Order: sequence, then structure tokens, then C-alpha cells
Amino acid sequence: MPAHETQMSGGFAPGRGLPRALLFALVCSTVLAGEIRHAAAFEIFGIKLWGSSKDEDADIVDPLRYSVTINAPDADKDLVKTLENASALKNDEDHPVSGSLGLMAKARADREQLVAALYADARYEGVVTITIDGKSIDELPPDAEFKGPQPVPVVVTVAPGAKFTLGNIRLKGDAAGLAAADFGLIAGGDAGSGAVLKAEALIVRALKEEGRPLAKVTDREIVAEHASSTLDVTLTVAAGPVAGYGDTTVEGTEKVDRDFTEYMTGLKRGQQYSPQEIDDARDRLLGLEVFNSVTIKEGDSLDASGNIPIGVQVSERKPRFFGVGGTFSNTEGLGLEGYWGHRNLFGQAEKLRIDGSISGIGSNSLSALNYNAGVMFEKPGVLGPTSKFFTGIKTVFEHPDAYDHFSVKGDVGVSYDLDKQQRVSAEFDLDYSRITDAFGKHTYLIASVPLQYVYDNRDNKLNPTRGFRFLAYAEPSYDILNGATFLKLKGEGYTYQSLDTASRFVLAERATLGSIVGTGLQNVPADRRFYSGGGGSVRGYSYQGIGPKDIDGQPIGGLSFFETSVEMRIGVTDTIGIVPFVDAGTVSTKSFPDFSDVKVGAGVGLRYITPFGPLRIDAAVPLNRDPGDPHFGIYAGIGQAF
Repeated sequence: MPAHETQMSGGFAPGRGLPRALLFALVCSTVLAGEIRHAAAFEIFGIKLWGSSKDEDADIVDPLRYSVTINAPDADKDLVKTLENASALKNDEDHPVSGSLGLMAKARADREQLVAALYADARYEGVVTITIDGKSIDELPPDAEFKGPQPVPVVVTVAPGAKFTLGNIRLKGDAAGLAAADFGLIAGGDAGSGAVLKAEALIVRALKEEGRPLAKVTDREIVAEHASSTLDVTLTVAAGPVAGYGDTTVEGTEKVDRDFTEYMTGLKRGQQYSPQEIDDARDRLLGLEVFNSVTIKEGDSLDASGNIPIGVQVSERKPRFFGVGGTFSNTEGLGLEGYWGHRNLFGQAEKLRIDGSISGIGSNSLSALNYNAGVMFEKPGVLGPTSKFFTGIKTVFEHPDAYDHFSVKGDVGVSYDLDKQQRVSAEFDLDYSRITDAFGKHTYLIASVPLQYVYDNRDNKLNPTRGFRFLAYAEPSYDILNGATFLKLKGEGYTYQSLDTASRFVLAERATLGSIVGTGLQNVPADRRFYSGGGGSVRGYSYQGIGPKDIDGQPIGGLSFFETSVEMRIGVTDTIGIVPFVDAGTVSTKSFPDFSDVKVGAGVGLRYITPFGPLRIDAAVPLNRDPGDPHFGIYAGIGQAF
């Protein structure tokens, strides 16, 4: 091989061979109660908000403290940040290691991690040197002891070298007919190790999508041309035969029925293999909420019938769960809620949930607090793996400004996932209610058939940064006691656009439109009319405070409404964000919204990102307030506003 070339077969390691593959994962968990461990440390729900705890280091044998300096004079700011994030020495600097041997082991592992970080940035000539107490780790004897004062100085010096680009690219074997550019392998393009490995995975995935479960890379030849700072890549791929699914075996089930678990994968024997169906099966099993983890592996070879065996490994969650939560705003008061549930009532992921809430604390008198209680039951897989049967009963006793309301409502229905993004549902509801509003006291018995379609391709349900969600809702209703018939229609659209690659700036928008047709306002129960205003609506205004009012200034609701919001979600750090926003809404007594009377609120919010969703505090003011509207609103809760 010429002196100016380095050849890598099966990996990325100029000159010295392949470093061990490195994989880092952060596993977050939440518990129901936090604790204060130390005066300088505070944790809530298992998440450290600030400070550190000395208890974390109490079990370390022969603790040795060190300090780290990373010198990379030729690296840009982004690469320096990448190196610091990759360095376990730097990230763990506040915690001692176990003696001199522990420090040397950590330093040697750190060098591999830093070299891997250089390769990921296409720096194949990079050199990482680490010294401990002034001596190179390559020169230190295995039994070296650092007896001097602590912390022991550790210096990491990185010479990143030139950044490589892709040179000649060849796909061989069964991938010979594929265009390398379709997978991101372009001459002059990104030569980082991650980019090349990602391209390999995409090539294999493309062949697997043809129904070939045994597709794999059989040879990888990487040549680094140091003179031109280019990386030549040759990949040989074997596609393997087209195959169907063989037997599906399930391991790890204890209280969940094993046959039911196999059924819910939806992988039918003999049906042509698809990697997307494997992904969907994993997501569907996780969606049952009875498993902590789900791993689906394809066999290494085909069975006697030419099919690929499928192995499913699961670990179960505790079946019972409970929790508490709360919201607060200066216009709506304090709200508290609690729930208890069982995830696996009869062994096939049947869910039973009992919940209750109370709201209006501090805003309403004790006799006018709002109460909700309900029982819900779900059974998945009734009409196929993507379906779910549900039924429940709910009691409501509430006193918003617009009306006083008591009701008992029962429902039964089914939902069906058309695919990973689309869901349809239909149900039958029967609702008995007694309502006092501006039109007097009324008793209703409403039979209705709610129909719903949802399309949702958001990247994250708790904190989306890109994607779209659309909901279409229709509910034909008949009042058995009073003879009124009406149709309630509603459409909602949400969009999320990441304005930068790191998703530090996310533009979020929503629009909602609703209409009731078929009867007059007074014939529609007050709780089924449209309202606007408040924390989940137009911030800055009181709850249900937008729209037509009676002679006492109390809202009466409407037959139509329109709302829209725009937020710019700005990530200041990985956990802290600020959110300037504008909301607008209108409510009309006609069946089509009156856009001549739109109320607008604006403000700014603070977000603290947690594994169970953002903690949210919003402050807003009404921009065109009427007499009786609040001068400002403050809202707190869990989750984004939309």
C-alpha cells in the first residue's frame, strides 16, 4: 500500500486498527415522589433540578479526584463542544474515580471515545494525547500511583487534522444497481463515520424493503487518501432471497398472555417480510403499555419452508399505576387530579382506569367547585391488532361562569388504526344532564354518535419539533326528552416546523374551527356549545370569557367558534426554553364564526423539559380587552400548550 494511504477494512481506524464501537444512552425514569437529599441539591420526580449530592460518591473505594483540561487549539467551537461532550473524563470531573488504576482506565477509554468523535467529524488524521500528572498514559506503568495533591491534573490534547470528504464510491454485489447518492454517499460529501454507517444501514434497509430479511453488508473497504484528504468507500452487499414470516416466538411474558402477544404483532406466517411491519409490531406492543421493553429479532437463516423466524423478547411493567397532577392560573384557580389504573386486568392488556379531579380552588367558592369522576375500560385487538374497544362512564358537576352543570355520561365504541399515522373511531354516547344557564333550567337526555378521524405524524407527542396533526370530528345528536336534533362539527390542525438542525427554534401553529347546525342556540345544551378563552385556548382572557354574554356579563356560548395560536419555542439550553406566543379567538351565536370580533392575547412562557413532558408557565395579556376581562393571565401545567 502506498505510504500516503491508509486502508480500513470493516471499520474506521487510520493506522492503528478499528476502535471498539461506542454506544451511549441516557435512560430517564420518573417516580411519584421526589426528595430533598441535601441543602444544596433538589430533586423532583427523580429529576435533579440543581446542585449535586455527595451521597452519589459515598460508595467509591479509594476515591481519587482529578481535574481535566482539554486543549484543541486547531478545532472550531463546534468540534471543541463535541469533544467535551464525548469526554467521560470531562463529564464526570465532579466525581472521583476509584484509585490510580481507575483514573488510568478512564483515561484510556476516554481516548477511544475522543478518536471516535474525531472520526464522526471526518477527522481521520486526528491525534489524541492524554497525560496524567504530566506523564503520557502510554508511558505510565500499570501499577502507577498518583500520590501528589488532589485533584490530579489530567491534560487532553487533541490535534484534529484535516477534515476529509468522500472520494470514490463503489457499491458491489447485490447493491451494484443502486445509486450511492440516494443514500447520502456523494463525492465531495460528508465522510464522517456516522454518515458512512448511516448509508450502509439505508442500503440494507432498501433491500430489506424488497422482502429480503437476510440482506447485509458482507465487505467494507475504506481507504483514506491523506494527500487529498478524501475517503474512498467500497461496500459489498448480499441481498438474500425474498421470504415470508415464519414462526413467531415470544419470551419474557409472565402475566401477559403469550399467544395474545404474538397475535398483537400482526406478523402472519407466510406473509412477505417487511422491515416497516417489524417496526410497527414493536411500536404496537409498546403501545399496549404492559411492557417496559420490546425487542424483535429476525432469525439468522430461513426455516425449511423458506420463511424467516421472528423472535420477540419482552419485559413486563408493573400492572398497577397511579398518579397525581395539577394546573394553576390566576383566572381559573388551582386544579388537582388523581388516577388509579390496571394495565393488564385479565391478561390481555385490558386497561381499567379510575380518575377524578377538582378545580376552581381559590377562584370559586367551596359550593361552586368543579368535580369530575370517571371509570374507563379498554380492550385492544378486538377487530385486529390495530383496533381497540373502549367503554366508560363519567360524572361531571361543574360551575363555569356560563352555566351550572351536572351530568352522567356513558359511552361505548371502537377505534381502528388505518396505519401508523391515521386513526378512526366511532362510539355511541348516552348523556343525562341537568343544566342551569342564561336560558333557564333544563334537563336533557342526549343520544349521540361521535365520529372522529386523526392524522398525526409528529416526531414527538410530548414535545414535537416537526410534523402535523389534523383532527376531523362529527357528532350527530338527538335530545330524547326535548326532541331537538343537531350536528356538531369540528376541525383542528397543528403544525410544527424546526427552523434549525438542532431544533433550538421551533415554530408551532394551530387552528381550530367548529360549528353546530340543525337547531337554535337555546336548544343546544350549554356544555355542548362552543366557548373560547383561558389557558388551553386564548391566553390572557378568562376561562370561557370570549364570545356572546347575557345581561349580567356571563358567557352563553355559541354555535360556532374559531381559534388560532402561533408560538416560537426557543431552546435556551437542553432543558430550559422560552416561548413567545400570540393567541386569537372568536365565538358566534350563528353557525359560522364572526371574524369581525376576534379577541387577541399575547405573552411569553417558560418551559422546563422533563422526560414526562415540559413543565409550563405562561403569562399573557389581552390585547383588545373589554370591560370585565382580566388585565393579565398566568397559567401553569405539564405539557406544551398544544
